[in-house]
Amino acid sequence: MNTIQRLQTYMTGRKMLLPGAILVSAISTIAGIAPYLFIWLIVGELFTKGIANSSHQIEVYAWWAVVTALTSMVLYFIALTLSHLAAFRVEVNMRLAAMKRIVHHPLGFFDNNTSGRIRKIIDDNASVTHGFIAHQLPDLAGTVLVPLAAFALIFWFDWRLGLACLIPITIALTTMKMMMGNKGQRFMKDYMNALEQMNTEAVEYVRGIPVVKVFQQTVFSFKNFHKAIMNYHEMVLEHTKMWKRPMSFYTVIINGFVFFLVPVTILLLDGEAQPLDLILNLFLFVLITPVFSQTIMRSMYLSNAMKLADEALDRVEELTDVPQLETMRISEPITQYDVHFKQVSFSYPGALSKAIDNINFTIKAGQTVALVGASGSGKTTIARLIPRFWDVDDGEICIGKSNVKAITPHQLMEQVAFVFQNSQLFKTSLLENIRYGKPSATQAEVEKAIDAARCRDIIEKLPEGLNTKIGIEGTYLSGGEQQRIALARAILKDAPIIILDEATAFADPENEHLIREALNQLTRGKTVLMIAHRLTSVKHADQILVIQNGQIAEQGTHSELLNQKKIYHTMWKEYGKATQWTIGEEVCHD
Repeated sequence: MNTIQRLQTYMTGRKMLLPGAILVSAISTIAGIAPYLFIWLIVGELFTKGIANSSHQIEVYAWWAVVTALTSMVLYFIALTLSHLAAFRVEVNMRLAAMKRIVHHPLGFFDNNTSGRIRKIIDDNASVTHGFIAHQLPDLAGTVLVPLAAFALIFWFDWRLGLACLIPITIALTTMKMMMGNKGQRFMKDYMNALEQMNTEAVEYVRGIPVVKVFQQTVFSFKNFHKAIMNYHEMVLEHTKMWKRPMSFYTVIINGFVFFLVPVTILLLDGEAQPLDLILNLFLFVLITPVFSQTIMRSMYLSNAMKLADEALDRVEELTDVPQLETMRISEPITQYDVHFKQVSFSYPGALSKAIDNINFTIKAGQTVALVGASGSGKTTIARLIPRFWDVDDGEICIGKSNVKAITPHQLMEQVAFVFQNSQLFKTSLLENIRYGKPSATQAEVEKAIDAARCRDIIEKLPEGLNTKIGIEGTYLSGGEQQRIALARAILKDAPIIILDEATAFADPENEHLIREALNQLTRGKTVLMIAHRLTSVKHADQILVIQNGQIAEQGTHSELLNQKKIYHTMWKEYGKATQWTIGEEVCHD
């Protein structure tokens, strides 16, 4: 009932459909038992009166059998229609509710959760609940009513044969309980985990197919995906082998009522005053007892589906039940755009060490500060703390005089524009992609941003210009072209604070030149925090911070840091050697 109540919270205006489906299914179930009784009555007429003397009555019973069977089918169809309407509403609302919560998660959440995992949890688990509500729940009434009605019938007609029926039922239920006990529940969790992991790795593998094909590798080269598949295969195979004998035993027992009823009937015939009645009752029991096997199998499927639905709800709610960042509803207007890091320390959830430790620096309004250092030193972490991808553990980050925690999320996002090394374009038109920076922008403002981002050549070569769709239904752009479109989006936003994270990392020389020109347009007069591995791009920064092991190891201008002849000086020399490296001839001497 707890699972059903949780599902009903997603039904909104269709909550009454589910009880209605169960009620109609219950009536259908009762109607479905009636044909067995009418068939038994027909056999009784044949045995006692013969076909010549009871043809009219047999015809009446036959028509009633047909009518009740058709009635049961129609009612069950109506029950399934009601349950499907409720299931579709739950499935839709689960996805909507999950996405509404996810869009309010801290931005850092999406660094730790892949798109494949999020899609699997939300989409597939919503589908699991649909199957449970649409198909299994209507059978709930039948699972309860059919055994009660059947027990009432068999004990009403002959309690001795009724007791004989209890033997296989008891054995079957005991076997089923053993199969669906703690081991079964543990398997269900492991099964869902394995599916989730396999789906995540499958998405990553599909994304890497070009690399796999270029280097003429196979699926085995993608070790994580192959490992996920094999883990799933081994787990399911082991579970199947474990229950092979119990399931075979259960199937034989639950379909073997006749092997218990016939010997008991033979024993009872000796000394029975009305042997014909006993035989007729045996015939009725042979007709009715298959209902028990169907019902028990239904109950097994229902129990299994309910556990899956409960697990699906848990997983969706676990994904969406992420602590939200504390936010303000109203904050003071921001008039100053300098950024201050004051004794800031931060560690990622579950990490044993700090990602950054006691960071202090200021980016004055209109100035550019560059972060350089080895990969993993903490540069990106510093940059992403400004827009609150995460909240700091100690210290504070301020824009002007306002702590970022005291600024409303909407207002904070208005002050910051991002350009990351992996730019993201949506599967819509280029115009809509650029307008994400400012949805209310006029056509003239968009055109101005396009020119500033050096994107005009991209637009002109496309068949539908700005209305060209990106993705499967339209066209694809190169990495450098995508980056220029992302820059146009950032320029259109016209935020006073700019964060650049390796904005030219994957650009070819031609695109890099155009991107640099666009960056000059974007950052003119702005407060800029820049992360770069290409040291030539930070030469003219107002301040350069050398980050090492989560701390500021050096800071100063390009010339000041070179004169210190420490870490930055070494980095500059190594970078110079790398850029001057060429392929030469090697002369071999015998």
